[in-house]
Amino acid sequence: MEVRRPVAELGARAYAIQLLTDAQIPFLVGGAYAFAHYTGIYRDTKDLDLFIRKDDADRALKVLASNGWNTQSNVHGWLHKAFWDDFLVDLIFASGNGITVVDDGWFEHAVCARLLNCECNVPPAEEIYWSKSFVLERERFDGHELTHLLLKTGRTFDWPRLLARFDRYWEVLLAHLMFFRFAYPADRDIVPEWVMRDLLSRANSSVAEGNWDSQLCRGRLLSQVSYQVDVDEWGYEDGRTWDEVERAREREQDDVPAAASGSYGSH
Repeated sequence: MEVRRPVAELGARAYAIQLLTDAQIPFLVGGAYAFAHYTGIYRDTKDLDLFIRKDDADRALKVLASNGWNTQSNVHGWLHKAFWDDFLVDLIFASGNGITVVDDGWFEHAVCARLLNCECNVPPAEEIYWSKSFVLERERFDGHELTHLLLKTGRTFDWPRLLARFDRYWEVLLAHLMFFRFAYPADRDIVPEWVMRDLLSRANSSVAEGNWDSQLCRGRLLSQVSYQVDVDEWGYEDGRTWDEVERAREREQDDVPAAASGSYGSH
């Protein structure tokens, strides 16, 4: 599949993979390469996406810089960039909306692959599905990749893990599953019945609950630009900012037991 790009560019991508492998820095090859691995569909890509934990991303950037790559750190707050001439490698440690952070789970369930003549790992199909579900920009919508990924790998999905990943964003998952049912009516059983019943039950409950009290627009978690008018001109509270505050509060709550345990242990 790599023959569609210049040889020098493919060589630069393989060089980056080899450098990080030699440095024993864990990473996962994502983007078009992972999508092709799971579906057999190749789409041309202008860069190499490597998914990596934040601390490892900082180390990886130093390794690439010390080997002649030009680097940029914390671009948009969720990735680093490295350039070999005009050839680009993205070191991705989160998503633009801050929801799909690369954590240990990505690596615990990673899949072995051979890409660019290198032995490496690709992200789990579930994490790819989760992260792509929030890409609904005007200029980019990954819906067709989600339906193809589900068609080819959905029967082996760890559905409890995927539901846990979506957590309070379950409506986004339900929306994409409904797209899948529309696209592939003869393959609806790929999604277990209990998953659909669970999500539809939540939807029914939300209908009964009615409107939220807050005039909130969570659309900016899906498209930061397209829903800006709601915040700037229509009086909606920014759901993206609201969600960041909620996630920070949840992290603080998760840290309380550990801190309390440490405090008791010191007496």
